[in-house]
Amino acid sequence: MPLKAIFFDAAGTLIKTVRPVGESYALLAKSYGMEVLPEEIRERFRTCFSSAPPLAFPGAPPRQLQDLERQWWKELVRRIFEPYGRFALFDDYFSDLFSYFSKADSWTLYPEAEDTLLALGERGFILDVISNFDSRLFGILDGLGIASQFDAVVISSQVGYAKPAPEIFHKALGLHHLKAEEAVHIGDSPDKDAAGARNAGLTGVLLDRNGRATSDSFARVRNLKEMLPLIDRQS
Repeated sequence: MPLKAIFFDAAGTLIKTVRPVGESYALLAKSYGMEVLPEEIRERFRTCFSSAPPLAFPGAPPRQLQDLERQWWKELVRRIFEPYGRFALFDDYFSDLFSYFSKADSWTLYPEAEDTLLALGERGFILDVISNFDSRLFGILDGLGIASQFDAVVISSQVGYAKPAPEIFHKALGLHHLKAEEAVHIGDSPDKDAAGARNAGLTGVLLDRNGRATSDSFARVRNLKEMLPLIDRQS
């Protein structure tokens, strides 16, 4: 069956933060009277993020979604700072932190992202984002100048399911009346992206920028440009 669509993860695949997350958290915390080490916050973020519930709110009314997204992140950040004792100005800190990561200039594109999207668009593929992100992603992609490259941006907080749940992949397929075999999904998570896509019937491709992946279960690329010959072979 001909390949018709390429789906992308967002953070870690198309975009990354300008500064490491731990550094941004720690720098801003210092201005609110909380001294922490960036490397410790980096590890706390990884631990707390991996154990957090999905960023998804099944059945929630659309008007409540942004409040639910914000509360999800506030609880995550609160857990990150739990070992450091009382954080008197935490609410103010969180408001600034949440706002900081909503701005496009806090993020940057991976160097090959734009050219890869243009090349795939010229080949006539449907291009979507499928991300376990919140509503801030729309403004970020727009501010970075790539929003217009996508036919749809599907985020977990709106769909009610987060990767690796098959429902979020099926939502993107349904928007274009596609069969799973007609789409490829690429992302940097072996479980959420590569395995999630495969279990939903799509072709999953793992973006392994550092060459650290140990599984041979998926097609792997080291950067997004390596997708082009891979896609050309399947088309």
